Amino acid sequence: MSVETEETDPNDPTASPLVHFGREVRLERERLGLSRDDLKTAATCSYSLVAKIESGDRVPPREFAEACDRLFPHSNGRFLRLWPLALRYAFPPWFRRYVELEEKATVVRMFHPQLLPGIVQTTDYARAVLRASRPTNLEDLVTARIERQRILNRERPARLWLVLNESVLKYTVGDEQVMRGQLRHLRDLANVPHHRVQIIRDNGRYHGNASPFGILSFGEGSDVVHVDGFPRGYVLAEQEDVAAAQDAYDLLKAMAAPPDESADLIDSISKDCYS
Repeated sequence: MSVETEETDPNDPTASPLVHFGREVRLERERLGLSRDDLKTAATCSYSLVAKIESGDRVPPREFAEACDRLFPHSNGRFLRLWPLALRYAFPPWFRRYVELEEKATVVRMFHPQLLPGIVQTTDYARAVLRASRPTNLEDLVTARIERQRILNRERPARLWLVLNESVLKYTVGDEQVMRGQLRHLRDLANVPHHRVQIIRDNGRYHGNASPFGILSFGEGSDVVHVDGFPRGYVLAEQEDVAAAQDAYDLLKAMAAPPDESADLIDSISKDCYS
């Protein structure tokens, strides 16, 4: 449950997009005389997830909304149209503007010195990272993070350029099994022709960037920069800030190993550290 809905009446369908989505699902299901088991089967999920979505306690995955539109004959795509509004409630308010920009981006450039960024995390890796802060809505946060990755698989996918410190691949998040799956996923991304993954080899030297940041580019309009941090990140759009970030990213790419070496290096680290 997001912070915005903690003090609202759970029976009020206007309390939040989550509550509204769940109420619409329940009303349509009951109108057709279907059980939660019927919906569970159609959506390939658990009974408890159906119950939590209907009560407004869980963010629905996109596949759930698609299943509702298939199962309910007169929905005319209504649940998939409502789904983005429900999904927004899994993101902290300060992060929602960035997600809106990320969805429109044609190129996503990212650097992270300690972790794989959310846009490339596996479900297990994301859950381990997010669990560390002990949130009350862990599964909603995981769902929202993984849903962001659809921009890499849509009809016209965003192009990803990722620069990482070598230590990121050696820093165990979760356990060895989690890391093997995460590095396999990263290796697969590195082999996609329109993506770029570069790794800065660990030579014991400080390369001048300690903060994670990203740059979004668009078909039209100027680039924007997102700087991650605690307690919240922020978006920069001033020309001077964007130019400084672009210059810093160019330097990081120059210090990193060529993209063609990434897959072999990832496999080597996976074998040495997690086999």
